[in-house]
Amino acid sequence: MITDPTGLSADTRERAAHSGADPSGTTAGPPRPSVAQPPHAAPRRRRRRAHPPLDPRPSVPLTLVTGLVLVYTLLPLVWLVINATKDQEDLLDSFGLWLGKDVQLWDNISRTLTYDDGAFVRWTLNTLLYVAAGAGGATLLAVLGGYALAVYEFPGRRAVFAVVIGAVAVPGTALAVPTFLMFSGMGLANTPWAVIIPSLISPFGLYLMWVFTAQAVPAELLEAARIDGAGELRIFFRIALPLLAPGTVTVLLFSMVATWNNYFLPLIMIKDPDWYPLTLGLNAWSAQARTAGGEPVFDLIITGSLLTIAPIVVVFLLLQRYWQSGLAAGSVKE
Repeated sequence: MITDPTGLSADTRERAAHSGADPSGTTAGPPRPSVAQPPHAAPRRRRRRAHPPLDPRPSVPLTLVTGLVLVYTLLPLVWLVINATKDQEDLLDSFGLWLGKDVQLWDNISRTLTYDDGAFVRWTLNTLLYVAAGAGGATLLAVLGGYALAVYEFPGRRAVFAVVIGAVAVPGTALAVPTFLMFSGMGLANTPWAVIIPSLISPFGLYLMWVFTAQAVPAELLEAARIDGAGELRIFFRIALPLLAPGTVTVLLFSMVATWNNYFLPLIMIKDPDWYPLTLGLNAWSAQARTAGGEPVFDLIITGSLLTIAPIVVVFLLLQRYWQSGLAAGSVKE
């Protein structure tokens, strides 16, 4: 048996260790309970409550409502496209949602563009002028005014806010007669300026850009640019304007549609057919069928209506990619 220098065997020392006694022969006292030390763990993180997954099952009532809205929206457009392919005789004798005997779409388009010495082309150019000057100017003023109201502090800011909200609530028809009297007194009635200048005022666009700028342009980003020595114009064009692209496109589309489809303002301002927009021109073609000896051209009116809405549809499809959000995400570290 192997013993250590104390004279105790290894077996004896092992039993003494389990019994709590001192291996040298002295009593070590009662065994102490061992306390388990918790491991040095990392701080606990709060568990985020997982969002329940979306129900993949379709909702029958919601599907029915969506289908009804879709039919209500597309049915007039489908009717317009189908009837633009008919001549005058088929238009009056055939079912509205079915094709006629022959497809006359290209012939109708050609006759529409050349009828009455090309009046439709002239009305289209007038409408483009009103949209470019009126809607473009309204968008520019809304972007500049909304940015200034959202970024800068100045006396009377609350009063401006109240005026803008009040102007949004006032319908345009209520201001038509006062606007006509004012422009008539200045000698601008029956001129393009009578349509362009009122179109420059867009309270809704100003309010929209005001709210959008307050959310899309962080104040810390502007302060950092000022600290780096950038001027206010450079900050606006190089930093703020790219962040305002979705709001700018939204205001531009709203202004374009409002000016393109504007009927009441040109009706009271313009008397010369050479300055008619498309809305007044098509209405003039429709009215001539009700006059004595007038030639009904309902097929040309329908084809002209199709040509009128086509540019707006194209513009919406081209500009929809700018409707994005979160362009300023990550630009400021919080």
